[in-house]
Amino acid sequence: MKTWLITGCSSGIGAGIAKAVLKSGDQAVVTARNKDKVMDIVKDYPETALAVSLDVCDHTSIQKAVAAAYEKFGTIDVLVNNAGYGYRSAIEEGEVEEVQTLFNTNLFGPIELIKAVLPKMREQKSGFIINVTSIAAARSAIGSGYYASSKAALELLTNGLMKELAPLGIKAMVVQPGAFRTRFYDNESLKGTKTMIDDYESTVGKTRPGNFANTHQQAGDPDKAGEVIVNVVHGDKQPEILTLGSDAVAAVKSTLEAKMAELEKWADVSALSDFDK
Repeated sequence: MKTWLITGCSSGIGAGIAKAVLKSGDQAVVTARNKDKVMDIVKDYPETALAVSLDVCDHTSIQKAVAAAYEKFGTIDVLVNNAGYGYRSAIEEGEVEEVQTLFNTNLFGPIELIKAVLPKMREQKSGFIINVTSIAAARSAIGSGYYASSKAALELLTNGLMKELAPLGIKAMVVQPGAFRTRFYDNESLKGTKTMIDDYESTVGKTRPGNFANTHQQAGDPDKAGEVIVNVVHGDKQPEILTLGSDAVAAVKSTLEAKMAELEKWADVSALSDFDK
């Protein structure tokens, strides 16, 4: 039996993971900024579930949540950094404080949680850290440069982390979802700049919150995503990056193929920077 601490469980993939963990018989610390929003997940599992309020941007909140997990279950075997949100803005329009909050939520909060659980994971010589990113980490889009860069940073951080932790018996993995039927595109989850420059209206303007409807017809099922993740963690082998959804696989594949083609196209020019032999 493993004990999981999962962030961002009030809806979407976080809720899907929490439900799959508890259904599997594992224990779960199910968190959201307001724990009342996850009580429906934990109510049927009084012995194996613990609802905790956790704001990943708040140091004290992180420390309290981790302490509550250890007090209830004595261990954290799997940390899932899932909490995050989107922000739409042209790069020039980006508001410093808003961008800092975005990075605190999508990158620096997960880093602090990782650092909070690693001492005991190193002590027990086992553990699993899962960082949920996005296909935006593989290729950005108009208006999504800040969001994509926060997720790309988390992805590369995980790439280094897994190599550091492998000799210690601890695993790390990226989960890279495509489009899922969640509240990600709803106005309360997707933020946008208030500094709007007319020259970007024909491009970035189309992506701003309120300028498109979330029809909730995405191909990805958050509950199935949770089941896949739990099954992979329980399996004998895990990928470095688990790309979730057929749409995500197609998008990442085409992006990598285009990058390879460009690399080859400019290889001779790149070689001109070498010392003469």
